[in-house]
Amino acid sequence: MSSTDVARRIVSALVAHGVTDVIVCPGSRDAPLSYALAAADEAGMLHLTVRLDERSAGFVALGLGKVGRPAAVVTTSGTAVANLHPAVAEADAAGVPMIVISADRPAQMWYTGANQTTVQTGIFGPAPRWQLSVPAGFPADDRLDAVVLRAVSAARGTLTDDPGPVHLNVSFDDPLVPDSPWQPTHDAELPRAVLELPPLRSAVPLTMPVHTVVVAGDGAGPLARELAEEGGWPLLAEPTSQARCGDNALTDYQTLLTGPLASEVEGVLVLGHPTLSRPVSRLLAGPGVTVLTDRARWTDVAGVARAVHLPVQLDVPERDETWVERWERADREGVSPSIKQSVCATIWQASAQESAPALVIGASDVIRSFDRHAAPAAIPAQAYANRGLAGIDGTMSTAMGIAMGTGRPVRVVLGDLTFAHDAMALLQAAGQEPLDIQVIVLDDHGGAIFAGLEHARAPRPMLQRFFLTPQNLDVTAFAQAVGVPCTTVDLTSTSSDSLAPDPCMVMDDVLGRSFRGTSLVEVHLPTV
Repeated sequence: MSSTDVARRIVSALVAHGVTDVIVCPGSRDAPLSYALAAADEAGMLHLTVRLDERSAGFVALGLGKVGRPAAVVTTSGTAVANLHPAVAEADAAGVPMIVISADRPAQMWYTGANQTTVQTGIFGPAPRWQLSVPAGFPADDRLDAVVLRAVSAARGTLTDDPGPVHLNVSFDDPLVPDSPWQPTHDAELPRAVLELPPLRSAVPLTMPVHTVVVAGDGAGPLARELAEEGGWPLLAEPTSQARCGDNALTDYQTLLTGPLASEVEGVLVLGHPTLSRPVSRLLAGPGVTVLTDRARWTDVAGVARAVHLPVQLDVPERDETWVERWERADREGVSPSIKQSVCATIWQASAQESAPALVIGASDVIRSFDRHAAPAAIPAQAYANRGLAGIDGTMSTAMGIAMGTGRPVRVVLGDLTFAHDAMALLQAAGQEPLDIQVIVLDDHGGAIFAGLEHARAPRPMLQRFFLTPQNLDVTAFAQAVGVPCTTVDLTSTSSDSLAPDPCMVMDDVLGRSFRGTSLVEVHLPTV
């Protein structure tokens, strides 16, 4: 079969199996797929986005997968494929579906020194849930449909409870250009290969001790709040848990876990993927830990937890009505926030509203500032972060995928180094539809997280050079270079300065302005 036939059959099968979004990067070897995808996009069968940089494209696909829109990302051969690896690694660790389709040279060109040719099979190591190489000339029939079905179902974890990335490597031989136009239609015959879903599981009975706390990590969802309120237990919810809200949720639970209340904890109920604090890690290494999961993988670093498959039916034989009250009373005695922490707390309050933009939080010190000082509201902020491997790369690209998948404005909050790692994501291909994204850069000139770790005791020159790594990126000038409007906010005065502006009032003014398209706000903070 010709490369055009194979590409068109792959695109038809993707659409038939529910893939609605594809990210494609420019190249020649993947041209058969680009032509087929363009025709499907023109016919309204899928939404096609062109990204200039494969590294960014991978994280855009990751963002789409995080909000329930598993996407395919298409690249040409060579280093283009390798540039997807950071996003694939994050998707693997976070359990986010992603379909990588890499174009390849025919197998006879491998190991010959042919241009832009490497061995792409297995390039992502053990990360993919499923991977297969389709040789050049593979029949464009039901057998190819079945291959795509396996890829899509493996990415979604349909039969495994283990969603994540998959890799379909497709070799294309010349000619790479179609000899006739293609007009795909919605009423095309669906592939005969189908997948029957298993029945729903019945609820598992669950009993926990009276003095239990609920830990809600990244992606825990509203069930964490429901169980905490049903059991009468304190809720220790990370910002991206989608559960940091309600009467039982605490603000600075990290500090509370170093105090006397922690010694009274008899049971720990864990949902999601908690990663943000050492006090929580110590709690999860103790006795009485139960992890609730609907995945084949769950968080249990210490290897001490009882794992229970969702759904569950909670049995609460007795309650201590003072248990939550004592935690809440202690929580009100929290430490005063820094300027950065005040800024994050203010952004959180603006985000925890019905009509607020979605919130994407950068890794490292910024998300920890939210975790320490973002007070729970009546409803949770729709907050996201890349917590699978907790890397600082790809944050803005992930936000773009979330904006595409949700159709709502997105506010990104990140540090200056995290911004620098994904700055070129702001460079858009001409003609690409604009997204409503506001990027807030909290610029304290360096890796502030290390100032709070044991490395802070290192000699200042050592700390500066190898950990804080201050840089001289002119954010405003960069924004101008890529055509993104930028405003600046100066909060460099110390909190002890009586003439210093109130950071909360300043940020309230910034957050009160609506935004359209992509814009940037640089907040200058005291240097670390």
